[in-house]
Amino acid sequence: MKDRKIFLMNNISDYGLREFRDGYSFTNDFEQAQGVLVRSQKMHDTEFPPCLRVIARAGVGLNNVPIDRCSENGIVVMNTPGANANAVKELVLAGLMLASRDIVGGIEWVKANAADENIAARTEKEKKAFAGNEVIGKKIGVIGLGAIGIQVANMCAYLGMEVYGYDPYISVNSAWRLKREVKHAESMDELFDNCDYFTVHVPAVDSSRDLLNKISFAKMKDGVKILNFSREFVVNDDDIAEALESGKVAKYVTDFPGTKTVKMKNTIVTPHLGASTEEAEDNCAKLAVEELQDYLDNGNIMHSANFPDVNVGVCKTDARLAFLHRNIPNMLGQLTAIVGEAGCNIANMQNASKGQYAYTIMDFESKLSAELIDKFKNVEGMLRVRVVKN
Repeated sequence: MKDRKIFLMNNISDYGLREFRDGYSFTNDFEQAQGVLVRSQKMHDTEFPPCLRVIARAGVGLNNVPIDRCSENGIVVMNTPGANANAVKELVLAGLMLASRDIVGGIEWVKANAADENIAARTEKEKKAFAGNEVIGKKIGVIGLGAIGIQVANMCAYLGMEVYGYDPYISVNSAWRLKREVKHAESMDELFDNCDYFTVHVPAVDSSRDLLNKISFAKMKDGVKILNFSREFVVNDDDIAEALESGKVAKYVTDFPGTKTVKMKNTIVTPHLGASTEEAEDNCAKLAVEELQDYLDNGNIMHSANFPDVNVGVCKTDARLAFLHRNIPNMLGQLTAIVGEAGCNIANMQNASKGQYAYTIMDFESKLSAELIDKFKNVEGMLRVRVVKN
């Protein structure tokens, strides 16, 4: 049985680590690692050993992993989208209430007057200063309908809000999971025209940077309330500060403390608590371990940031090779030509691409020679050839 070495970059939940099967062990020597589990450790300056095959992030954001360099080294990078969705959803709902009712102001008043012997009587006189609004009947725009956005949209509908959802890239599976009461917006302008609240749940890509800015705010109603539990750069700091000063935006709730956000008027900032629950850490760790093992044992890729997702199950033939390569013309032609020259028979093959990279798995009806495998490695554009089974 193979002994696959796993290196833990951070403390990983034991709940997830217990999912490792026989044939896996942990190592303190990074140079021996075939797989890495990581949470927040920054890896941009990390030198990768030749034996490293996969990095699994027990979480969603991958800004701490040098994805481009991993791709060039034939290292698959995976994350765990959806595993922490419930935790983030619950915090978003808390943020919605904080934006609607001046709960924070009321708590601070109580603390400031804790020594007052007449605080009970004064409370009845002063509490009107912290009055807010109920969310029932209000309109909320949910920008991004992925694992988290769907749950937020559905819960807001349960709360009696009128929900507008916008996501031009929504998957069929996600669309099926949305409550029928959620209105499908054709554009963000439709949200800007109608909504009293906005909550953003988009991926960390270049197109999501400054998604909400002074142009967006100008199109919104006066006194809107904005929730950002997505990414710090989704809302332009300077523009939201100006909108808060003018009253165009009445309240901003964000989970991303920054030198600017912590000083903004009418802003509630939480210290990146979105996925900070025991349950979310357990779920992320469990899924990361499952993904890592499926790749090392079977060559299957799921939730990868740099290579396409491919799943061909467990190999039932004598051999399986996995090819990580550039997405260039005639790659499959070169591979199949080598197979044909060797007189081998391909029992099953699957190929998929993602941007400039691609992934091919081949199952063979007979074992392969070392010479044949070396020929594959020398194909132009090949990044790595993995012997999954032979």
